[in-house]
Amino acid sequence: MTIEQFRQHMADRLPVENGSEAHLLMHSMSQEALRITAEINGKYHEPAELRGLLEQLWGHEVPETLGMFPPFHTDCGKNTWVGERTFINMGCKFQDQGGIFIGADCLIGHNATLCTINHNPDPEHRGDMTFAPIRIEDKVWLGANVTILQGVTIGEGAIVAAGAVVTKDVKPRTVVGGVPAKFIKGI
Repeated sequence: MTIEQFRQHMADRLPVENGSEAHLLMHSMSQEALRITAEINGKYHEPAELRGLLEQLWGHEVPETLGMFPPFHTDCGKNTWVGERTFINMGCKFQDQGGIFIGADCLIGHNATLCTINHNPDPEHRGDMTFAPIRIEDKVWLGANVTILQGVTIGEGAIVAAGAVVTKDVKPRTVVGGVPAKFIKGI
């Protein structure tokens, strides 16, 4: 299975069985992600050098206007897409196998965790996984320590308050917060 075939598998929202070809590829990609993130997180890199490492990690071109303050963590790396002028702050964790799509002009706060994977609830098949993408539209601000769960879309211009756990879609130009996140007000 190639990375493109894996991305299509994820886009089709097909499950991955423990020990399958897709699962073994995920392990291989994880090892590469660990190597590259160790380099990203282990010393200072000029912005252009950091972008080059992110291009290796993500497997495609990264906007020159992307900003990031490491450390950064991912257990795959091959299914993250980020728009122009987006900033990712320190300590973020992207579990991106199912696809993470971040628009332009977004602010991703310290320690944000984006999770696109879920496990089978049946204990006999707990190693099997399902995936759904996370979509963060343009001009979104995720506060510090936010968790976004699989399948969630954050609408354009929305704000997710610090510490929120987002389990459902967020409408554009709204503020949500809490555990689970709930509507606070419109913008």
